Amino acid sequence: MKFPYEIRWAEDRDWSPAMRMIWETFLKYEGEDYTKEGIHNFFRFITDEDLRMAFQRGEYKLLVAVDGKRIIGAASLRNIHQLSLLFVDEAYHRQGVGRTLLEVLSTYLIEELGERYMSLNASPYAVEFYRKCGFRAVRKEEHYAGIVVTPMEKYFY
Repeated sequence: MKFPYEIRWAEDRDWSPAMRMIWETFLKYEGEDYTKEGIHNFFRFITDEDLRMAFQRGEYKLLVAVDGKRIIGAASLRNIHQLSLLFVDEAYHRQGVGRTLLEVLSTYLIEELGERYMSLNASPYAVEFYRKCGFRAVRKEEHYAGIVVTPMEKYFY
């Protein structure tokens, strides 16, 4: 079966709907693992005007999954090979959206940038998903500024 949703690089008009979907999904699935400080810091990150300007300049890559006109998933890269955000709307969980976004980003890193690996900081909710996608933890769970993450990486070859 062919993947039924469009995957494409985000356009300026996609930024706000993507960040809104990310925020709502974060609160539902990850918010309980974070302190109030962590939730506040995450919100500040996704609403930061400098981040949006970096996106507009092409320095912060954002990939979106779209169902019709609705953004159902988003994934971003920073510092070339670091996965910064990966979120899928609750109604589209377990349909391959997250895995497909990761595959497209991996292909981009390999074919367009010549990168050999991808790194990320996984939330407690997402650690098992990333393991299933071939990532391995490189350090134990870390806590900082109210945020909980497990540093992970995957080598492509």
